[in-house]
Amino acid sequence: MFQLEHPWLLLVLPLPLLVWWLLPPYGERTRAIRVPFFDELARITGQTPSRGAVILRGNGLRRILAPLCWALAVLALASPQWLEPPVERTESARDLLLAIDLSGSMATPDFVDDRAERIDRLTAVKGVVDDFIRRRSTDRIGLIVFGTNAFPQTSLTLDHVAVRDLLQELRVGMAGPQTAIGDAIGMAVKMTERSQQRERVLILLTDGNDTASRLPAEKAAAIAREHHIVIHTIGIGDPKAVGENRVDLDALKRIAAATGGRSYRGENRQQLADIYALLDRITPSKVKHSVYRPKVKLYYVPLGVALLAMLAYHLLMLGLVAPIRQRRTDAADVAAGTTEA
Repeated sequence: MFQLEHPWLLLVLPLPLLVWWLLPPYGERTRAIRVPFFDELARITGQTPSRGAVILRGNGLRRILAPLCWALAVLALASPQWLEPPVERTESARDLLLAIDLSGSMATPDFVDDRAERIDRLTAVKGVVDDFIRRRSTDRIGLIVFGTNAFPQTSLTLDHVAVRDLLQELRVGMAGPQTAIGDAIGMAVKMTERSQQRERVLILLTDGNDTASRLPAEKAAAIAREHHIVIHTIGIGDPKAVGENRVDLDALKRIAAATGGRSYRGENRQQLADIYALLDRITPSKVKHSVYRPKVKLYYVPLGVALLAMLAYHLLMLGLVAPIRQRRTDAADVAAGTTEA
């Protein structure tokens, strides 16, 4: 569709008429020389003298062209533009972080795959998390790994293919043999501190208890709540084990409750898949839709037409006036020659 960006500038269109009505005509006095043989000179040149002021008269073409060029100039000033069909942009409205425990206990082969073969915990987790990422097409996803220390495996991104590829590269022990749950939560806070998204979710999976964090897990959860991060926790270890291998389900529940999240326990691969499916439902994909209409500026069209019209007028006047002046000069020369004869 066509529209004017500054339509109010069309109000200046009648400005020349107001100037014509309100201001006095322009007048100019010039010095003249009295010639005693003025009548003979006028007769020789073929001109008829008249008394009074000289009023310059315009031609009809200029009377039409002048207001037309003014209107075109004002139209260009109003910035005409053509609006293209609307383009809808979809943007992620949530940051989703996945924190995965890579401590030594994740190598325990107590899970069973679809072929009834025993696999280690990390392999089971990677298969379930990969399917979860595949379904989250509109969220910005980041991946955190933690053991003795916590590291960002991927920054928050919409490139889910890259996230899934890096997920498959995870190995047990690559972040250290211990478990630093508090540091993993702190890493989530750091990764989202400059984010513009109001909704931030961390899904933290571990099979042990917090034995290596420099920041206590519950203190980290309180900081996460201040940064609007909801934490869902998943425990997949043995709560009856001792030391590093014992999963502290009560601590995971307190972390989730402190941020308004939920805590789950997965004892096998199917339960783990059900947990991520449930999280997929309770945190549905959330997007922001914005509509952008490309604009094509057209101010140069009326401006160009006005300039071409003025140029054509002046060229036309040069083509008409020059022969007339030449004929008058020739007539004067002839009259002068006749007088001399």
